[in-house]
Amino acid sequence: MSLDTRPDIETRNPDETRPARDCVDDGADVSVGAMSAGVVDTASPSPGPNPAVTPAEPAEPSAAAEPAAPVVDADQSGTGRALALVDFSPPSVGAGERLIRFAYRLGVPGTMLSSPFGKKARTRLLATVHNTVPGDACAGTALRAGHFLVHGAKTPIAQVDFAGAGRVTPPLERVVHSFAWLTDLEACGPREQGTATAERILGAWLQANPKPPAKPGKGPAWAVGNTGARLMNWLVHAPLILSGEKAFRLRVLAHVAETARWLDRHVHSAEDKLAEVSGWCGIVAAGLLLPEGRPRRLYGEAGLMKALGELMGDDGGVLSRSPIAQMEAIALLVRLRNCYKATRRDPEPSMERVIEMLVPPLLALCHGDGSLGSWQGGWAVSAADVEALVKASEVRTRPLREVRQWGYQRVAAHRTILQFDTAPPPMPGDARYGCASTLAFEFSHAGHRLFVNCGGAASGGGLVPVRLEQGLRATAAHSTLTLDDANSTAVLINGMIGAGVTAVDVDRKTLEQEKSGTSATRLEASHNGYAARYGLTHRRILIVRDDGSELRGEDMLLPASRKGKRGKVGFAIRFHLGPEVEVALTEDGHGAAILLPDQSYWQFRSGAGPVEIEDSLWVDGQGRPVATQQLVIQGMVSRGGGNFGWLLKKMG
Repeated sequence: MSLDTRPDIETRNPDETRPARDCVDDGADVSVGAMSAGVVDTASPSPGPNPAVTPAEPAEPSAAAEPAAPVVDADQSGTGRALALVDFSPPSVGAGERLIRFAYRLGVPGTMLSSPFGKKARTRLLATVHNTVPGDACAGTALRAGHFLVHGAKTPIAQVDFAGAGRVTPPLERVVHSFAWLTDLEACGPREQGTATAERILGAWLQANPKPPAKPGKGPAWAVGNTGARLMNWLVHAPLILSGEKAFRLRVLAHVAETARWLDRHVHSAEDKLAEVSGWCGIVAAGLLLPEGRPRRLYGEAGLMKALGELMGDDGGVLSRSPIAQMEAIALLVRLRNCYKATRRDPEPSMERVIEMLVPPLLALCHGDGSLGSWQGGWAVSAADVEALVKASEVRTRPLREVRQWGYQRVAAHRTILQFDTAPPPMPGDARYGCASTLAFEFSHAGHRLFVNCGGAASGGGLVPVRLEQGLRATAAHSTLTLDDANSTAVLINGMIGAGVTAVDVDRKTLEQEKSGTSATRLEASHNGYAARYGLTHRRILIVRDDGSELRGEDMLLPASRKGKRGKVGFAIRFHLGPEVEVALTEDGHGAAILLPDQSYWQFRSGAGPVEIEDSLWVDGQGRPVATQQLVIQGMVSRGGGNFGWLLKKMG
């Protein structure tokens, strides 16, 4: 598998191109010629053949073509790189509370605003929080045995540099300094059995970080995202770290109060929007659970709602387009809701509304077995983890069919699930592990994945080597078309994304076959990521039968301008296979036989040239790499364009 990470130059929008084609075939013919037979564009009249487009050599057409399929539902849109932002106003409060919030924002101490003439209250916790966010019991057991277990990689606690001077892998860095491991430790057994381990690690961390720095950026321990999560976890899991000697308890409580004051001043310097939300959640939690916290709570609630509005789009998807970030946002708000409940206060209605908005887009990226698809640096998070988080959210809902602004299309056909990326990568300021995955798709049947993306860039540093992180974000690591082994959008270091795809045109239709009474969902999308370099626009059409037994696809390269370029360029269409798939090429070399674990048999056919089998990898639900294979159709195509049809059909 060629994973290219060369920077790409700026692109431009393509000119208007010829409309794509519709097709529904009820026959059992598995040749790609069946897709070309009786094809009629039902959306708009055809402008005639384009002399600049050189089609691939067609297969034999089907003997009997079905009549044109009428469109019963159609939806078109253009998706740009900037999502619409949700606007949440600060919580409605009275004039006095607005004045308190304003004064606290200016730096007036909370004690002076809460009880200006009273005695300063001693630092203590006002309530014990019942945590409902699930943890990893295996990671917690490893902690009690003396190791951090992160994405399958064990690191002895004694070898961790808590000061942050020694370089550790990013996933371990986040776990250590956010104190997310407290949730795992609580999940592995009775609380009393974990207190000694928790206090030992916390004591080592406090010794390495005795005081907050003057400003953020002084190592990972004091990044705003890690600091907000750490403060929240200290407060939520207080019984784990405050059950020891009195001197240690006072030391921890003093550091909790100091950390809250530091966040008050520096939350606006967060590294990204999710980190800012984490910081605000920590501030609100401290306002709820520490004495004289009313001014801090009012200040934090207003800041949190503003940050949430900037974190997500109108359909509830976070701007990073990452399902892992979506889960982090839900977990933060659920923990904060637990803090409200512990103090017998009702959470802000707008915060509850945000949780309700965040869950449906996450479910849209779940396959039939309930596990997540691999998108934007994420891995195939297990069904149990997703289900536990959704249960903790207390939201009962169904997956969104079209998360249009977030940029994912979902088709559920009987026991078959299709996920299709129909948006540009996230904006540079929003990307954590931005991937050049535009027009990639995942396809599963009965909970078994046939076609996947490699995924797992965010887990680099566990069992996935850090050096693979950039390659796992490349276009070639996704089930889509690449030109000249180049990325459709530039993949940069440190999770950043560069120039490339700026807009995607999307069209979704439901097609009905009157003669047979069957129907299908047709998705069409195109992007301009290769327009500036090669003068070509990539357009992909996917058609899924309503019984889930057939997926027809066509990848087209269309001239981006009226004047086509000369010469040829290499192309490759990759179909990364699931981890338990058995595959063998057909005798003619233009197809492959695919066997799933449930013994269902599928046939893949190519009308664009021979099919090859190459090695690949897939990152599983624990962030661990699994050796897999991929089907590849590759060759040379004219700069004037071309089209490549393929078909996946369930046999028997």
